[in-house]
Amino acid sequence: MGARLFCARAVAALSTWGLKHVFHRPAANFPGKIALYVDPRVIAHLADKAAEGSIVVVGTNGKTTVTNLLADAFEAAGKRVICNRTGANLDSGVATALLHAGAADVGVFESDELWLAKTAPQLKPRYIILLNLFRDQLDRVGEIDRIQDSIVGALGATPSSTLVFNADDPLCAAIAARVSNPAIAFGVEGDMGLTQNTVADAQMCQRCSTMMDYAFRQYGQLGEYRCPTCGFARPARDWSATGVRLEAEGLSFSVEHVEGAAEQAQPAAAEAPVSASAASGASDPAPSFPLHASFSGAYMVYNLLAVAVGARLGGVDPAAIQRAIDAFDPRNGRLQRFSVQGRPVLLNLAKNPTGFNQNIKIILQDKGPKTVAFFINDKEADGHDVSWLWDIDFEELAGQKELRAFAGGIRGNDMQVRLKYAGIQSELAQGAADVLAKSAVDERGGHVYLIANYTALPALHAELTRLADAEAAAPTDVPAAETAAPDAAPAPTSAPAPQPAAISDEPPLVIAHLFPDLLNLYGDGGNVTVLAYRTRMRGIPVEVRRVKHGQSINLADADLVFLGGGPDREQRLASEALLHMKDDLARFVEENGVLLAICGGYQILGREWLLGDDVVEGLGIIDMTTQRAEGGSGNRLIDNVILRSPVAARPVVGYENHAGRTHLGAGVSPFGTVASSTGHGNNDTDKSDGVLHRNVLGTYLHGPLLAKNPEVADWLLACALERRAARTGQSACALTPLDDAAEEAANEALCRRFGAK
Repeated sequence: MGARLFCARAVAALSTWGLKHVFHRPAANFPGKIALYVDPRVIAHLADKAAEGSIVVVGTNGKTTVTNLLADAFEAAGKRVICNRTGANLDSGVATALLHAGAADVGVFESDELWLAKTAPQLKPRYIILLNLFRDQLDRVGEIDRIQDSIVGALGATPSSTLVFNADDPLCAAIAARVSNPAIAFGVEGDMGLTQNTVADAQMCQRCSTMMDYAFRQYGQLGEYRCPTCGFARPARDWSATGVRLEAEGLSFSVEHVEGAAEQAQPAAAEAPVSASAASGASDPAPSFPLHASFSGAYMVYNLLAVAVGARLGGVDPAAIQRAIDAFDPRNGRLQRFSVQGRPVLLNLAKNPTGFNQNIKIILQDKGPKTVAFFINDKEADGHDVSWLWDIDFEELAGQKELRAFAGGIRGNDMQVRLKYAGIQSELAQGAADVLAKSAVDERGGHVYLIANYTALPALHAELTRLADAEAAAPTDVPAAETAAPDAAPAPTSAPAPQPAAISDEPPLVIAHLFPDLLNLYGDGGNVTVLAYRTRMRGIPVEVRRVKHGQSINLADADLVFLGGGPDREQRLASEALLHMKDDLARFVEENGVLLAICGGYQILGREWLLGDDVVEGLGIIDMTTQRAEGGSGNRLIDNVILRSPVAARPVVGYENHAGRTHLGAGVSPFGTVASSTGHGNNDTDKSDGVLHRNVLGTYLHGPLLAKNPEVADWLLACALERRAARTGQSACALTPLDDAAEEAANEALCRRFGAK
């Protein structure tokens, strides 16, 4: 043992003892962190503790569940396992797990996507399982392209590792096509027939930037896809889930192994990943076997399939895999069930739109009375920007009978506003006990669903564990309901959501949402949701025309145009269509049409704007230019922003995340001036954001902008109603006041935090 390794192990052991016995805190990360400081190669030095090698699990959603179940499967087969079960998935977490472990047979490690490049070259795992890639924490990790590049780099540094990847995800298949590692593909055979959500993270081919064709989608971008131009397509699967059944009480499917499937013919333009089936060393006496579970959800089909593939590659028999699934009892808040006050409670993690949408699908399977609570924090590990809440299809819960809804966490006000515009009346809650107390019901009972993002989950988990343990320790001859609240009266049900006024028979206000399939990076489409809701609530007819790529619209018939921002690839495609509309858009603005443009949609209004790292010609509607920052696209302006604007008496709150620096021409007015201790606005020096020109409002503020700024929304609507009056010959109508208490509370909460002047 080298001196550095000896010292690293010593300081790790000392820090572990101190954390556990002095500070009474878990020792999941710090011992490894300090050991890596002493010996940066500590993971490499300890990797051979796993005599049969290691498996690393990586991906946006499901890492912790798959890692724990895979470790359980190996243990059910009699193997000794090293595993970072708590989800400590940075290099420090992997190092800590190795430092704490004795000799073992197999290592099963979860890895953060961006940290795989640090852990994999030292571990040299036999297999790297890539589950999926979804948009997540854009302010912290950036766009998916960056994550893909990092994973490709990690695989390039470990050429002997076999990539086991989800072939149904084009973002994972694109990685497999870029590397020379042996590869094994898995996926679901056939359409599960699920209702699709609004937002998917891969609309375009990453080879040639053509819109992808889908035979079907399972959820998000997962499905059977093909590029009509270059032929990039879903690879043949070595392992498939067939005969999938999703029901409220559980799921089932068969695992099918097709030897050498990935060696079958691939599209000529695609670089097919090399099959590693034969080289895996796993003889397969059971090419097909069934699996079932007492939990449901399409995403769990993929998780369990990944577990089955990883376990079979490690020589685990199907019976042991099923035993692990049967015994699966997560204690970390992921799909964890509790019984509190005689009520069944399900706690689960959701940290991005795809995860939330899949949780909503689980809730919708429950046809009885139910309570749902969503807890959202915005700490560093969560991402400070919560715009993604507007990419979640909460509307699917609207109209559910006997539904009680709650919002909590640091950004509980934002969640309450989001639910309001989905047609769901909700109350604020401080935690699990508060939800249970406020939702106490009579003999109807009903399940309770608590869904939380990353840092909101541990507190809820601890609280529910404490409540359940206390109830279990209570005298058994006292009914649970009496123990909890002997004299409590049933809480009233939530007040019904506000109903719109009677819709008049006048011509509708027409909102044109340009290219929502391409330009919706930060939940910006929520601005259209807010505008349409506030119009309908006043009894004014409204028509939203969503103009997708390849479609056209006559702007002479529109009153308000919305233009969002998007990733570079999607924005480039949208910009081509917008430049063809240049004269129509200019005429629309000159004829007092209302235009709301966010981020990239705002930049393109100028004479020059930033498309990726290139400065290109804009629409020329506004005298302004957008330039590259010193240091390139990595030098981004990212923070909460509060403005003072002439269109609102209250401060305007939002979030900025942009690389371009925009400079307004002489005499051009900004949307507002920065009034907070955080944020920049258009550039590094002006302390102003956006632009106001005629009825054009451009801004870098996400959130979306209008959700917590109803005055701005109503200013746009008032201008749009004047445009409609001139267009149709009708008289302009005044905007009646609405109850904006939830929006104002969310606004005030941010103003208090970030010091609006």
